[in-house]
Amino acid sequence: MSQGIEFNRLMLEMRSMQMDAMARQKTVAQPEQTTAVKGPSFSELLGQAVNKVNDVQQSASQLATAFEMGQSGVDLSDVMIASQKASVSFQAMTQVRNKLVQAYQDIMQMPV
Repeated sequence: MSQGIEFNRLMLEMRSMQMDAMARQKTVAQPEQTTAVKGPSFSELLGQAVNKVNDVQQSASQLATAFEMGQSGVDLSDVMIASQKASVSFQAMTQVRNKLVQAYQDIMQMPV
C-alpha cells in the first residue's frame, strides 16, 4: 500500500512539474491561445458513472421484487447475479470516490 501512495505522490509531483513547465513555456514562447476541449468534462464522466451504478442497482432491485412476487421467467440465479453486479459496481464507485478524496487531501497538504 505504501508503494501505491508513493507512486501517486510521484505522479502528482510529475504532473505539477509538467504544468509549471507548460506555464513557463506559454508565457515565454507565445501569447495566449484558446483551444476547445472536445470530450466530456470530468464532472460529466463522473455523473454518468454514478447514474450507471444507480441504474444497475435499480435493475437488481426490480428483479428481486419480481422474484419475490413470483413472476414467471425470473430465476433466482438471475436475481443473485444482478445483486452481485450492483454490489460490485457500488464498491468500485466507492473506491473511486475514496481515491479522489485521498488525492484531494494530498494536494491540499502540499506546500505552496
